[in-house]
Amino acid sequence: MAAAIAHHKVVILDFGSQYTQLIARRVRELNIFCEIYPYNKDISEITDAKAIILSGSPCSVNQQDRLDIDIDKVTQYIADYYGGTVAKSSKREYGRANISTVQDRLWSKVDDSSQVWMSHADTILNLPDGFEVIATTSSIPIAAYKLPGKQNEIYGIQFHPEVTHSSDGLTILSNFLIEICEVTPNWSASSYVDQTVSEIKSTVGSDHVLLGISGGVDSTVAALLINKAIGGQLTSFFINNGLLRKNEFDEVLEGYK
Repeated sequence: MAAAIAHHKVVILDFGSQYTQLIARRVRELNIFCEIYPYNKDISEITDAKAIILSGSPCSVNQQDRLDIDIDKVTQYIADYYGGTVAKSSKREYGRANISTVQDRLWSKVDDSSQVWMSHADTILNLPDGFEVIATTSSIPIAAYKLPGKQNEIYGIQFHPEVTHSSDGLTILSNFLIEICEVTPNWSASSYVDQTVSEIKSTVGSDHVLLGISGGVDSTVAALLINKAIGGQLTSFFINNGLLRKNEFDEVLEGYK
């Protein structure tokens, strides 16, 4: 069996953003392996991430009960933590906007006055010492910023590059992950299947597996992967959980015949 190809990993810390899964999808479209963890994941356990992305959040950074993490251990940040000023915006942006940028690797191959998608009530009024503004819009003076570093550069953006309304969003993500963070884009769904099948074979060995299937995507994919790995060592049984659509029980049974 061929040796598994090593893949760089990108981690997304989820702060409750409605776009978290979409961010992960865009990263994977760049052929980069990506995992999502809750915001309070023990950072010391994330030792193999080439880049860490913080999702957005429905919370304001000025809320006392905002979702916090140990920022010192990750390579992204909230400007407020470092002493900048974040406040309610007098010009709340929701929808399309155009950014004006300064020269930076993040904007390589990005059109001048590129269209982006905004969705925020707070805005950054002042950045901490050492931070640089790298993009503005007609409504807000700080649409993107960075903290230069010899090893780890920290970038923050106010807009959503993961949505299709951001014209150059995928290019911006590519610039950040591939050009700046030097992530190698050598992952694919098929390579993930091969790696998973290999890991299942190694884990199960000569044992047998009993698997409950609900008929949904998750359990069905799990059954397919395990069957591909160990074949006759797998015994699956279907569970009618009471939440199926009309006649779906019979349809699922028919599909497994």
